[in-house]
Amino acid sequence: MPNDKSSPLNTGEFPAIRMRRNRSDDWIRKLTRENTVTTADLIWPVFVIEGEGKTEDIDAMPNVRRYTVDKLAEKAKEAYDLGIQAIAVFPVVDDAKKDVEGSEAVQENNLVCRAIRGIKAAVPHIGVIADVALDPYTSHGHDGVLRDGKIQNDQTLDILCKQSLIQAEAGVDIIAPSDMMDGRITSIRTSLEKNNFQDVKIMSYAAKYASCFYGPFRSALQTGQCLKGDKKTYQMDPANSDEAMREIALDVQEGADIVMIKPGMPYLDIIRRTKDTFRMPTAAYHVSGEYAMLRLAAEAGQIDYKASLMESLHCFKRAGADMILTYGAFDAARILQNV
Repeated sequence: MPNDKSSPLNTGEFPAIRMRRNRSDDWIRKLTRENTVTTADLIWPVFVIEGEGKTEDIDAMPNVRRYTVDKLAEKAKEAYDLGIQAIAVFPVVDDAKKDVEGSEAVQENNLVCRAIRGIKAAVPHIGVIADVALDPYTSHGHDGVLRDGKIQNDQTLDILCKQSLIQAEAGVDIIAPSDMMDGRITSIRTSLEKNNFQDVKIMSYAAKYASCFYGPFRSALQTGQCLKGDKKTYQMDPANSDEAMREIALDVQEGADIVMIKPGMPYLDIIRRTKDTFRMPTAAYHVSGEYAMLRLAAEAGQIDYKASLMESLHCFKRAGADMILTYGAFDAARILQNV
């Protein structure tokens, strides 16, 4: 680099300055490390199924499983003992319970509500996050009510508010609307306030892109075969960045406590812009496709899974994320705890 005396990066010249000095040993690298991943940064997304005493492997997501409520409660205790701070619950809904409006989403004893109660009973101090959207419950696989081939934004809001309330009544700590309907944060926040759930937090999927990286997640939820068309009329265009700032600004104004960027790794620039612009608690979702790529590449002998996972998590922290949802949360916690 030219020796520009006016540059703020002008800190001296070689050999007085040798950047490698602070890389010479492990202890000095740790002392000078700018960003650190801890177990307190991790949120574990989990899939819950009907039944009792069962777990199921997910072919599209190596080393990820579906759990019945009782097994999930046991696993939640293990997660908490490793230092994982919160669990995000996603239901695998039987096809027989799905319909065009996702009516199972507002049943007070549905699978998610039973999972919330089961986890909180087993591990009272772990945070429980529940997804708010209709796609696990609709026969067409969309996040909202579908009429004549079009997602009905305002009609969907009424259902999302009811869904949020039954989850709050079940004891959820954080409502996480992933639907990307316009106005859903203010609708849900108003509904929670009116019903004396002032302390229930909202983590908005503030910038959720219409991404190809969600494929394994849909396989895990068994919704991929249901989806009619695509979600491009409500999820964001991957080419856009300024639009994300508008989406996030609206969610912050409407009462979101935490904002999320999804997916994570292909959108590190959005995470950075979000943190710089809003200074809000910011989450990154290390989504199913990102996780599966690491696992499958490692199985093929092309990369080291543990090293690539931790490098990915450090990338999120460097970009500005305060918390990370990752299917590798257990793996990362064990690495960090040396167990």
